[in-house]
Amino acid sequence: MIKSSEAAADLLSNFGILADPTRLRLLRLLEQHELTVNDLCDILNQRQSTISRHLKILVDQDWIRFRSQGTTHLYRMLLDELSAPARKLWLLAREQSDNWATLAQDQLRLRRRLKQRDVDSQSFFASTAGQWDQLRAQLYGHGFLPATIAALLPRNYVIADLGCGTGFLAQILAGQVQKIYAVDHSPAMLKAAGKQLADFSNVEILRSDLAAIPIQDGQCDAAILSLVLTYLSEPSLVVQEMGRILKAGGKAIIVDLLPHDRDDFRRELGQTSLGISADNLTQMLREAGFAKININPLAPEPNAKGPALFLATAEKAA
Repeated sequence: MIKSSEAAADLLSNFGILADPTRLRLLRLLEQHELTVNDLCDILNQRQSTISRHLKILVDQDWIRFRSQGTTHLYRMLLDELSAPARKLWLLAREQSDNWATLAQDQLRLRRRLKQRDVDSQSFFASTAGQWDQLRAQLYGHGFLPATIAALLPRNYVIADLGCGTGFLAQILAGQVQKIYAVDHSPAMLKAAGKQLADFSNVEILRSDLAAIPIQDGQCDAAILSLVLTYLSEPSLVVQEMGRILKAGGKAIIVDLLPHDRDDFRRELGQTSLGISADNLTQMLREAGFAKININPLAPEPNAKGPALFLATAEKAA
């Protein structure tokens, strides 16, 4: 009898959650993306106090979770983490609300918000392309490069250097592997890469959004993301693309910033996040079809001024 009463109370609580239109809109957004209070206020065009109140209710009722980045909270709803009754109700609510015009408006504002993040990052790279190699060395040193290269072994590899920047890493690898696709979205960076890689016939330079890479499925033996994910508004989409272009058993190599609280650094470098946590990256890699995931911090070099880095490797599952 007690169990039946508890189940009824849970059911009524979940109905109450989904009965509010603001909370329904929030859940639709947070199922798709990890967003801040400011993001949600902008998209829903509501006051911060209102959004924060609804987020607290959703957190308290275990519908969403959050993680901290400095003084900012990032919120997300994960379907697999909902209780079974809540998951069933949510799937029904999502289906029945698909044609709600308000949600279509929210999607437009969400895309604008995410696009602005990308514009901020592109503006940074356009202004620093000529000094990027020197700046990267000052911030992070050179030690992470041998660690990245050491993760690649066979000389017959076809490699995708995703977010290749000025081509610095591709230049180092070009003499050791069969072919390199050097991919970036910044015209200024690719112009510098073109000069640096001009002497290598086995390097193909591609300008592309990293969420839609112009490489066929299963074409590469390895793919590298070096200091890229913290500049992306939707890093999971790029990790998915990374998995798509790799062969079964292909290797993913990711070097990026460990979580930190230097928001001034993030703004100065045009980054969208304060580093990447091991848990979040592991989840992204698993969802993209990777196994044998290893994520290890790299010891900071004595004169490096930026946050510490990590090296992650993973294998595309068969």
